[in-house]
Amino acid sequence: MKVGEEGELLTRGPYTLRGYYRAEEYNRRAFTPDGFYRSGDRVRKLDNGNIVVTGRLKDVVNRGGETFACDEIEEHLLAHPYIQQAAVIPLPDKVLGEQVGAAIVCADKTPTLQMLHDFLTDRGLATFKLPEQLNVLSHLPVTAVGKIDKKKLLKHENQ
Repeated sequence: MKVGEEGELLTRGPYTLRGYYRAEEYNRRAFTPDGFYRSGDRVRKLDNGNIVVTGRLKDVVNRGGETFACDEIEEHLLAHPYIQQAAVIPLPDKVLGEQVGAAIVCADKTPTLQMLHDFLTDRGLATFKLPEQLNVLSHLPVTAVGKIDKKKLLKHENQ
């Protein structure tokens, strides 16, 4: 990987698992042919040789063949003055494959989906990345380590 380039973090070493028990198909996807574990973390190499995690490869929306990171849209949403927390998740779509779902937590005022479209468009976000569904919540579910639990959000959206 060249300096400044992004790619997936691959790991291998004495403390890295070598495979999942009785899961040959999963192992073919989770490991490279030469034994490196595919972490799913997107990283960028710095000038000094260090790497910085920039997001997750698996935390993406694939809408009509356009694949983009959820965290890009989340950063734009968090710039909105009414929004305190935001999470973007891919939602199933029969025509496009996936569509953009956004869950937000607001302090006082709550923007409408059209207000968010206008805001995001003004920030230069491409039209195909605009949320198609908006869910306003009192709080976002979190995992045991305090990260937003997108699996729970997805279950909530599909109910």
